Amino acid sequence: MHVGYGTGFQHLGGYSDAKFLREELGNCELAESRGFDSVWVTEHHFDNYSISPDVCQLLSYVAGKTKRIKLGSMVVVVPWHDPVRLTEQISLLDHLSEGRYILGVGRGLARREFEGLRIDQNEGRQRFDEYTKMVLDALESGFVEGGATLKQPRREIRPRPYKSFKGRSFAAAASRDSVPVCAKLGLGLLVILQKPWDQVKADLDTYHKYWAEFHPNIEPPKPFCSGFCFVDESAERAEEFARKFLAANYREALDHYEMFGKHFDTTKSYERYADLSKYLNSIGLEKAVEDYIQLMPWGTPQQVLDKFSKMKELTDMQGIMPNLYFGGMPYQESTRNINCFVKNCLHELKSWPAASLAEPAELTVA
Repeated sequence: MHVGYGTGFQHLGGYSDAKFLREELGNCELAESRGFDSVWVTEHHFDNYSISPDVCQLLSYVAGKTKRIKLGSMVVVVPWHDPVRLTEQISLLDHLSEGRYILGVGRGLARREFEGLRIDQNEGRQRFDEYTKMVLDALESGFVEGGATLKQPRREIRPRPYKSFKGRSFAAAASRDSVPVCAKLGLGLLVILQKPWDQVKADLDTYHKYWAEFHPNIEPPKPFCSGFCFVDESAERAEEFARKFLAANYREALDHYEMFGKHFDTTKSYERYADLSKYLNSIGLEKAVEDYIQLMPWGTPQQVLDKFSKMKELTDMQGIMPNLYFGGMPYQESTRNINCFVKNCLHELKSWPAASLAEPAELTVA
């Protein structure tokens, strides 16, 4: 099974951004020698929830510091980008890394990010559907064009796409209405842990139904799963610190996304999040935090392996990319967490049978 190092660059430590960036970039650089198969980074803007505003730039840095490790985005938020420039950035990164990029895309959720980037969130769904198709088509053909609203003139992508992205393009589909769109676009799923497993399983069943409809006789890529992981050889210490840092992480997420607010009620194509917001308000903050803590893989090495085993049984995932530095944990604690995971879990997880990530095919660009 593929095991990556995931990072959201969540900075809750209260010290300088410069110091924190050097710490987490150091972890990304060391991921290869520690035995991880990939490094995954997120895109967010404007607050402590994540100081990772440019996925391609960060992954280009990691590409230059490594030789073999793959580079994943979880995710590039497509509606926040011009699709022409985004296609160029993806193509360039793939050249710099010699085909190591695993493309992950998403629609975006936080109102503060849409507003700060001067983009109407009501256009989020339309932009994602239109722009993502343009980008994916351009990465295969070498030319970007069209779009229902953009009407982009046909232009050649240079550098020409390095290799095909079919089989190594994924999307986070946190709402049920996003799942059919991802299947239609030929994207695999990134399962970002945030809701009960029965709902995740229902999403996967829906995905496979629509995939078979849109792509008969072609097997879909197996999903990748992320999550926040804390492991310690002491069960008591594992629970104490997991609860502390997971709670801090999720409280920051709830604030970043304003999940207890009512703005989703009047935001086009975010009805599923309006339902989720109503549900969170009905159970209250403390119950929401506790449910989130219980969802994540934490505990002794064996407890963590058991939780990942259940995840694999439910999702048939090809890989995971746990986030091991989060919630304001001190840097030395993150190092301890990473080292414990590497020593006790990494190689066991990598030994599990799973479908392999498709090797990118050569392109013939006219």
